[in-house]
Amino acid sequence: MKRKPHSAQSKAMMALEAVKERRTVNELAADYGAHPTQISQWKRQLLEGLSELFSSRRRKRALEEEVLQAERYQEIGRLKMELEWLKKKLPHSTIAKHAMIECGPLELSVRRQCVLLGLNRASLYYVPAQDSAENLALMRVLDEHYTRTPFYGSRRMTADLQRQGYAVNRKRVQRLMHTMGREAIYPRPRLSVRHADHQVYPYLLHDVVIQRPSHVWSADITYVPMRQGVMYLVAILDWYSRYGLSWQLSNTMDVAFCLTALEQALAQGRPEIFNTDQGAQFTSLAFTMRLAAAHVAISMDGRGRVFDNIFVERLWRTVKYEALYLKDYGSVVEMEGGLAEYF
Repeated sequence: MKRKPHSAQSKAMMALEAVKERRTVNELAADYGAHPTQISQWKRQLLEGLSELFSSRRRKRALEEEVLQAERYQEIGRLKMELEWLKKKLPHSTIAKHAMIECGPLELSVRRQCVLLGLNRASLYYVPAQDSAENLALMRVLDEHYTRTPFYGSRRMTADLQRQGYAVNRKRVQRLMHTMGREAIYPRPRLSVRHADHQVYPYLLHDVVIQRPSHVWSADITYVPMRQGVMYLVAILDWYSRYGLSWQLSNTMDVAFCLTALEQALAQGRPEIFNTDQGAQFTSLAFTMRLAAAHVAISMDGRGRVFDNIFVERLWRTVKYEALYLKDYGSVVEMEGGLAEYF
């Protein structure tokens, strides 16, 4: 399948729309004719690309040195052309490199562009399949089942869906649950896999009696299905009062919306202990350094200990059954308004 080229202006527009968090990535992909993964990558580049931009100067300087050396071997024309092309490119991930390849009658061939970017040319023509409307509907039903019975595995989920008339098998249910990040709750080793480069802090709440507000805060992220695409919701809760201090929606699983929720919560006070799971967003340096700067003790759930953060897990059940499943919001703006009123 021929890839649809996108100009730098259209990429910037899609990235800005994604940063606004008003629509899901799937909705933006359908409107602009891009793949959801590309839009997620462009959003991440917009938020994090400045530091990578400066680091890319080393590669450009190295190529400039190669141009100077090539003058002695009468290759200055070709290398200068490649240098000018590479100066406009800031390669990061493989997905981003795919979007940077320029097709058509250019002086640089597609093969040479791939060599300069360190990209396998065969990967240009792979088009990943998108989830169908039927799969999105099934994921919504699975999410409702999981919120009600989080101890159900793929076998019991499959049996429930089949009793409701859905023509599904266990392999399909397993794949969809994996896509949603859903697993049955039961103690076992290596329940969650953290980021290998991030520090994990010990659990500080063993035998701790919560006796006052702002003694312990906790945070968690949950999956929110929509008619087209998905959103992610993070919330910060005070354990003593069960009060929702702040919340944020995002169309991608990055750390930015978690930091925004944290700043909103810290504007209202400061806890003694802040507890989370070992997710990459909460173990990231940006998140933990912000807590350390506020002189907050950091606590993290043990591996396989889902009930260590039970109060936020209970909040998700309440929010989904009282504010999300009943309303069935059709847009992110409607969902934000409904959640603001609910919280």
